[in-house]
Amino acid sequence: MAGGPRWRCGAALLRAGLSALLCALHAQAVCQGATVTQELLKEGFHRDLLLQVELGVVGEHAGGCTVAARTHLPPGIYVDPYELASLQQHNLTKAVLIPDVVDVEAPEYLATDLLVLLYLEPDPRCSHCFRAALPVHGRYHRPAEDSEEAVVVLKSPEVLVCCCDNRLPAECWKPAEVEAPCSGENVSPCQWYSVTHESAHEESILQVPVGLRQHSSMVCAVTLLATVLCSSLILAAVCKYGHFSEKWKE
Repeated sequence: MAGGPRWRCGAALLRAGLSALLCALHAQAVCQGATVTQELLKEGFHRDLLLQVELGVVGEHAGGCTVAARTHLPPGIYVDPYELASLQQHNLTKAVLIPDVVDVEAPEYLATDLLVLLYLEPDPRCSHCFRAALPVHGRYHRPAEDSEEAVVVLKSPEVLVCCCDNRLPAECWKPAEVEAPCSGENVSPCQWYSVTHESAHEESILQVPVGLRQHSSMVCAVTLLATVLCSSLILAAVCKYGHFSEKWKE
């Protein structure tokens, strides 16, 4: 029959298309439900960044794995490495800063970006859920013309999984370049994987208080007056209550 080869070719293409569709549907079903949520708590310069990850169906394959969130912090916000070290000593949080040296005194316009790998802990209230909180701080910005707040945009983090013995489904992860250990017990770097996920919110907004340019003269005058007054009080106290040797008086 003349149409036989063409029919067989069309049937083969149809079967291949159906197989690809079934594979895509299977991957979507396996990876469905992986979501990440971030929230900034408190107000002002000193905040807490709360991260929550729900692996959903992917979590069934993540037994014994370490879950972390890689967050990019813009110059307007930073993590205090000394505060982080104190929290890690008390097992309150675990994170890796890249770079690990942070200038906490630098203003926003002289600071650089910062990467944070925040290790997440299982959430007892939710199966396949992980969460962690990290103190973050806003940097001083340049005075503004007409706004008393500067906006710092914090993008959604990347969800990473490190498995020593198990592997996630290939449809859900891809190798990630992360130079960090999987856990506190294993100090050597290991292979991390980036998990396909959806973000509940694409970005978070941090509003940092800033001064107004028209107040510059008043701020300088008040600062100078306070400096002179405090210096005079200190000098008067030293002269009245200080103990000076006879040799110094001569």
